[in-house]
Amino acid sequence: MEKPSILHLFTAAKHASPFDVNMAYDAGFDKIMPYVHVELSEVKGLTQDAIFSRSPSGVKREGIFIGGRDIDVAMQMLHAAQNAMFAPFACSVFADPSGAFTTAAAMIAKVETHLKAKFGEDLNGKTISVFGATGPVGGCAAIIAAKQGANVQLVAHNSVPRVEAKARIWNSEYQINLQTVDGSSDANKAEILAQTDIAISAAAAGVQVISRDLLTQVKRLKIVADVNAVAPHGVQGVGVGYDGVLITDTNIYGIGALAIGQLKYVTQHQLLKQMLPQEQTQDSSREKPKYLEFMAAFNLARELSKNPS
Repeated sequence: MEKPSILHLFTAAKHASPFDVNMAYDAGFDKIMPYVHVELSEVKGLTQDAIFSRSPSGVKREGIFIGGRDIDVAMQMLHAAQNAMFAPFACSVFADPSGAFTTAAAMIAKVETHLKAKFGEDLNGKTISVFGATGPVGGCAAIIAAKQGANVQLVAHNSVPRVEAKARIWNSEYQINLQTVDGSSDANKAEILAQTDIAISAAAAGVQVISRDLLTQVKRLKIVADVNAVAPHGVQGVGVGYDGVLITDTNIYGIGALAIGQLKYVTQHQLLKQMLPQEQTQDSSREKPKYLEFMAAFNLARELSKNPS
């Protein structure tokens, strides 16, 4: 009798996300077991408890999902879980804290697709300004874009030193060159947007960071992407369903939260399915565990965005 597939969900938060639990069931896992308030130091022990309690064939029907809210902690947990395993006792691990990795991946993939379709250009060398950059989605989007060769600047809404500290950490960790700019006033935002090719809005739900007046003032801006589906939207004039739609009275193309969310959903669903044994593989012993994070999410999202079903 085939053993049930189990997803062990580790999160440093008080609760496991119902969104992630639903997604895991819909992807095909038989059982989901959440572990909350997990500290980094506990990941090794939890991982080894999970893998050593099954035979090598049973371990292949297990996976570990890393949740939480902090993208840096999630990556540290992923590496801790990976380092705790060895063949043949190894299973796939997928980190997606607060859905930030798949959301950011979907956002940048959508931007890249429309940049190519509308302007025949790619992300390399483009100036991208990220509003809400210290949140998990904004930070992850900034890192992904920078790794594609974009010149990324993190827009500080309140504390420039706080954002600069984040930039230093990510620059060191990912060998990129994020810059920080002061966006604490409309005048500063206007100056930033005047030198920006692509604006990313990843601020908290219900917080508007870019007004329509600011958009009508700028000439260089090509694309604006906004993940905020709660009114008022992060960018005034970008509808939640916009998928490369011209914003009224501008030459700027908007990408809204629903368009990004649909691609995020499919990306997360398919990554979860990748963690399960592939039935079409004749020799399951050849299957290797997968360690999935924001770049795996982006690589998949950009393919899905280029070739929508």
